[in-house]
Amino acid sequence: MKLMHTKLPEFIRKMKAIAAKASSVYKECDVVGLENLDTAKMQSNRTGRIERAVEDITKHEDVYRVEVAVIPRIPESMHCAVIRGFDKDGKPVHAILETINILHPTVDVLIHDCPDVIDRRPSIGKH
Repeated sequence: MKLMHTKLPEFIRKMKAIAAKASSVYKECDVVGLENLDTAKMQSNRTGRIERAVEDITKHEDVYRVEVAVIPRIPESMHCAVIRGFDKDGKPVHAILETINILHPTVDVLIHDCPDVIDRRPSIGKH
């Protein structure tokens, strides 16, 4: 499974590295939307596709900075809230599970004023 996934720090490093070297001029790359994750594994074949997209954007001479924003594709997602109580030694002693739906902004928030958008996403369910 190691070859099928890219760890989160490596994903971020790859995006910054490809933006920095894809053009004759150094271009900075910011990865946003993952700030609340301490750890994660990214699908490696999609990581490669995103790397190529960062490279394609970076090659444009009118681009000075690149941003990779990772947002949920489906705007409403259901999550579990785990509420835990700990004793004086830091050991969990009580827990309550709840459910909460979170409504996320869609890609339109990020691309509404961009005149050139290429949608390379497969249809939902075919990724």
